[in-house]
Amino acid sequence: MTPQPELKQNPPRQLEGSILTPSGWRFGRLRFDRRIQDLDGEAVAAPVPGRPVVLPGFVDLHVHGGGGADMMDGREAMVAAARMHARHGTTSLLATTVSAGREALARVFAEAGEAMGRRAPGSARLLGVHLEGPFLNPEKLGAQPPCHRPGTLEEVQALHRRAPIRVLTLAPECADHLELIRALRPLGIVTQLGHTLGSYETAVAALEAGAGGFTHLFNAMTGLHHRAPGMAGAALAHAEFAELIPDLLHVHPGAILAALRAIPRLYCVTDATAGAGMPDGSYTLGSQTVTKCGGGVRLADGTLAGSTLTMDDALRNLVAIGVPLEDASRRVSTYPAEFIGERDRGRIAPGAWADLAVLTPDLRLINVFVEGEDLELIDA
Repeated sequence: MTPQPELKQNPPRQLEGSILTPSGWRFGRLRFDRRIQDLDGEAVAAPVPGRPVVLPGFVDLHVHGGGGADMMDGREAMVAAARMHARHGTTSLLATTVSAGREALARVFAEAGEAMGRRAPGSARLLGVHLEGPFLNPEKLGAQPPCHRPGTLEEVQALHRRAPIRVLTLAPECADHLELIRALRPLGIVTQLGHTLGSYETAVAALEAGAGGFTHLFNAMTGLHHRAPGMAGAALAHAEFAELIPDLLHVHPGAILAALRAIPRLYCVTDATAGAGMPDGSYTLGSQTVTKCGGGVRLADGTLAGSTLTMDDALRNLVAIGVPLEDASRRVSTYPAEFIGERDRGRIAPGAWADLAVLTPDLRLINVFVEGEDLELIDA
């Protein structure tokens, strides 16, 4: 990829309101340019009524598209999707693939490398790629196209040279995938277990081999039974991290609350497709045609095929089912950033990127800053 000049330095700015910091709420003033310079104010137990709420920008590690654009269509589609999601508070994301042939994936990765070279104005920062397919169990593809195959270190390395793979989903019971998990750790690639019929025991072995988490928890994996705990049971028993889609279609609120109690750094993703931010109708998901209707996205046979979720709705959904705002914020910002080693995103602290979501007390998004760039959503 050819590095491009970054956007010009932003003039110093400041925000006032209830600011969520790593040590809790502060009511005061935040000063920043591209990065956060300093903040001052008094510690408070909760946001001050009637004043804006300033949260870390959202970090989405599983997004296939949005605004009518499918990431598999290349750089322009990636930029369009990143721009749409930025207007819903997502300040950084991973372009997420679906299963495809080797040549098609190589092309997509080359395009992702180009898109990473320079953040387009008004868009979220593309941090790399989530390779969700094709190293999946053919009996648990969900909405993934039938282009599955065994994973090899050679193929992963070839793609990783074109654009960094930050997260890789695989079915641990297939081929030599446990050995692949071990081989990927030195490359800085975090593996997640998903699209799998693996047992509880297989999941535990994969975690011991170095797997970092689970892809769209409860979906496209063996479920929890008291005599066969499955992948979901292994996640609840052993995981530090796992991703979950809180659109309230993919996972029942009760199951979300159970997972929140069990998994310390459970984090949220949208799994958004091209239909996010668009009217009902037909869209693409890689080589598949999907239909947005009734708030969801499905294949012709009714299978859920990603979502239309945006991260601001994810935050509101968590709060609506009883999650405190500060905890909900960590689930959509801090924990996903930590999962991929991004220590200067997903938090409001001096030196961190000025990735900020500004909301009303009732959690209506009123402004977004991406690396200090003011997206100027509406007049506050």
